[in-house]
Parts: sequence; structure tokens; C-alpha cells
Amino acid sequence: MPPLDTGSALARFDTLPAVANDFMLGSWRGEGCPTGHPLDGALEAYGWWGKRFDSEEAVHPLLFARRGGGTLALNPRWMAPAIGWLDRWPLPKSPTLGRALQVLLPLLATRQSAARLRQIEHRGVVSAAMVYDRLPIHDVFRRIDDDTVMGLMDLKGASRAFFFLLKRQR
Repeated sequence: MPPLDTGSALARFDTLPAVANDFMLGSWRGEGCPTGHPLDGALEAYGWWGKRFDSEEAVHPLLFARRGGGTLALNPRWMAPAIGWLDRWPLPKSPTLGRALQVLLPLLATRQSAARLRQIEHRGVVSAAMVYDRLPIHDVFRRIDDDTVMGLMDLKGASRAFFFLLKRQR
């Protein structure tokens, strides 16, 4: 998807159909959807791989690629100190910081789920949403095609949404 501004991304999101919770089950590879948001490119710089939905009650929202292959689920509680400024200041997107995170991943990882799937009304449409267990964030999903969804990160108190794409892994 070509870069959009936030208004155009919202307009595109609003045209997409809702998603059922069971549609989201499985592993999804993530990528940013650039809109000029301070988070654009940051997750990728740190090795973000995507999300995994094991069931409605067990979701791993932050999977990161391991250097030796495979993925690790990052415990989102490590993001808590930065939550207040995620939509205000660009995160550093340095390869050096990305390599440092790779070294720290085993210390920051968790095997426990950190989110749940729920049907939530957002922008007038009820659709699947990932609700973080301990952060004021909902990721709302809309269907692009059978294997792709557009996600909108709704962070409480944020001045604008962050957008991303997820592609189903088979």
C-alpha cells in the first residue's frame, strides 16, 4: 500500500468490511502502513515479525524475529513507560538499537498471552479487535482480502491512529 496521510488511511479503513474473531486465528506477518505517524518504521527497525492469535483468549501481540530463526513473543509491559508519547515523538529507528533489542529479546520475552480478541464497535462498525491485557490499546482489524487485514492501533489519549497490515501465514 502506498504511503497515505492519516485522513486517507482512515477513509480507506472505513471502506473495508468487518472481520470475525475466528478469521484472525493463526499467525500473521506484520508490516507498517506509513501515514507520517511517529511509529512508522519503528517496529520493523526492531525486528517486529507480527502477531499470533491462538484463540480468542490467547493472543501474542508482539512477535519479534530471532536472529537464529523463529520468533519470540515480547512482553508488552516493557512498552508501558513509553505509552504516553508513542504518537508524539518518533522512536529511534537505528539498526544499532535493533541489534541491541535482539540481544535483550530473551530477557523481555514471555510465553504467556498478553491480549484477547473481542468484537468491538469502532468508527461505527463492529469488527475483531485485539485488546491488550495491561495497556490502553485496542488494535481493530478490517479485511482487505482472504489473507490480509488492515489494523488500526487505537491508543487511549493518542491524537491519531497508527496503521499496519497483517498477512496470514500458512
